[in-house]
Amino acid sequence: MKEPAPAVAKKLAKLGLRSADDLALHLPHRYEDETRLTPPESALPGTPALVEARVLNAEVKYRPKRQLVVHAEGLVLRFLNFYGSQLKQCQRAADEGQLVRAFGEVRPGFFGAEMVHPRYRIVSAGEPLAQALTPVYPTTAGLSQYALRKLVHEALDEAVLDDTLPEPVRRRHALAGIAESIRSLHRPAPDAPAAELVERTGAAWRRVKFDELLAQQLSMRMAYRARRARDALPLPATGPLLKRFLGKLPFRLTRAQSRSMAEILRDLAQPHPMQRLLQGDVGSGKTIVAAIACLAAIDAGCQAAVMAPTEILAEQNHRKFSDWLGPLGVRMVWLHGGLSAAEKKLVAKRLQAPAPVVAIGTHALFQEKVVFSRLALAIVDEQHRFGVQQRLALRKKAQAEFAPHQLMMSATPIPRTLSMSYFADLDISTIGELPPGRRGVTTRLVADRRRAEVLKRIREACAEGQQAYWVCPVIEESKEGDLQTAVDTFELLRKELKGLRVGLLHGRLAAEEKSSVMKAFVKGQLHLLVATTVIEVGVDVPNASLMVIEHAERFGLAQLHQLRGRIGRGSRESVCILLYASPLSETARARLKVIFETRDGFEIARQDLLQRGPGEFLGQRQSGMPLLRYADLEKDAPLALEAREAAEQLLDNDPQAARRHVERWLASRHEYSRA
Repeated sequence: MKEPAPAVAKKLAKLGLRSADDLALHLPHRYEDETRLTPPESALPGTPALVEARVLNAEVKYRPKRQLVVHAEGLVLRFLNFYGSQLKQCQRAADEGQLVRAFGEVRPGFFGAEMVHPRYRIVSAGEPLAQALTPVYPTTAGLSQYALRKLVHEALDEAVLDDTLPEPVRRRHALAGIAESIRSLHRPAPDAPAAELVERTGAAWRRVKFDELLAQQLSMRMAYRARRARDALPLPATGPLLKRFLGKLPFRLTRAQSRSMAEILRDLAQPHPMQRLLQGDVGSGKTIVAAIACLAAIDAGCQAAVMAPTEILAEQNHRKFSDWLGPLGVRMVWLHGGLSAAEKKLVAKRLQAPAPVVAIGTHALFQEKVVFSRLALAIVDEQHRFGVQQRLALRKKAQAEFAPHQLMMSATPIPRTLSMSYFADLDISTIGELPPGRRGVTTRLVADRRRAEVLKRIREACAEGQQAYWVCPVIEESKEGDLQTAVDTFELLRKELKGLRVGLLHGRLAAEEKSSVMKAFVKGQLHLLVATTVIEVGVDVPNASLMVIEHAERFGLAQLHQLRGRIGRGSRESVCILLYASPLSETARARLKVIFETRDGFEIARQDLLQRGPGEFLGQRQSGMPLLRYADLEKDAPLALEAREAAEQLLDNDPQAARRHVERWLASRHEYSRA
């Protein structure tokens, strides 16, 4: 394969293709059938087909806009964007009575069958057809399928496609050879089953998917093992504060909380860093488990840090931790953007002192000026809101010779297929049940034309002493002009609900204003809180039993479930009203149907994964991650399980083969493992 021109090399680099091996692993995302000709009049509308017809004439027309129109026997080709050379080529073909062979969708037109912007070639009579399906590759602007196909086929003759998997692994998982699998997907045999190629089934695709899943598993498990190889300060669960706290808890932990607590305390007692995700549905009681973990650090004479993505959640964590741990004499500091320079200096001084302390805050915790003297435990709340670099920055706050134990928490349950792939670098604890006494939330779907009824419901609820939320998707007028803004909604509701005290909360308010509004709502001084999704996490007001989510069709499933979880925290039955604008798209209808019918966060998470893919769950975790190109986590879950098993065996028995396999499939993309 000769070196591509600099301009082509730049376009290939955009696709992550820098070598012959990269090109060999750049597999088709679909195939086109150019093995048979279809008469223009017989082509099915909307179905791509290969047609052939004799060129009659070609001309540029200017109505309704400039376009190249090629008339052939029984067929018209239209090109809205074209070069002068194309016009000359087609005119010459007409003069010489040549044929045009075009691939695309045929549709009825004014002059009969018509194709708009087909892929075409001028051919002579009797020119042979393709013998197999034609691969279509993911590409980028300026790099044609023809050019990319040629580069890939040249690379196939040069690429090193030796097998990275030992023979016992291939036999155990009944895998085809990698070289023949890759070549057969680029150059399908004439008798290759078309359905297997198109639907990504069959032995060749199975091998490629297995290798990709295995590379991801290996990368994540390498990261896991590398972290466990570091030293950490053991935090045994035998200290006096922890024993006192557990002995005087005013409520009983659920079985799931007790199990998760035991897993975390067991990890903390080890001389290597814990790397655990604590997941549980909204309101399942993760925070108390985190507080217990902090006590293990305090008992050991160390420091713990609890980082939250929003000031509202950080403030709530500070309030809860103070209520629980304050009576035990545990020192706490709260670091947030609203502190004065003098207050920040005082907090920094306390963190630099050797005394045990629990530090609670937002991103401010890993600012350069913040220095911990003995950080042994870092807790990241709502972990999907933080990126790899932010997580790494907090870890670097620990003493150089000791890595801190890390506990990540998420109220967005991770579907099983994701937890065993994208989260394979973590141990996972799950709280799968709610504490006793939590009331269910009734969900109602209401069209926005019935807004007056919703206002009446709010008046009635507030008259009974309840409080309510009204959630809006944006703060101010945006390009999505049809969305009601939070500011406008606040002004409108103040007029419509005279006699009720209405507050406004959104992300652009200063920290002091947010805190003031939230405190007023918590104390019952406000009847209705108009807010954006800033209340999605960290708001716990037991008296709030009614929520209206405006333009609910614009929210994701996980977000709707999180918002709904802000109510149902008291003794009253709670109602969440999803106010939607008609008509609904099919996607929006499917999403609202799921949230209406389901309260189980794990099932909602599974449906969200099916509808929107893994990005919503991974958040900023995607940075530098080995993302999947060919395997589908839902369809290929059994194969992912096999790859998970093979990864552990390969790391134990043949680490050199494991490294070669990761290098082939991920190259520099597994640098993520350093975080």
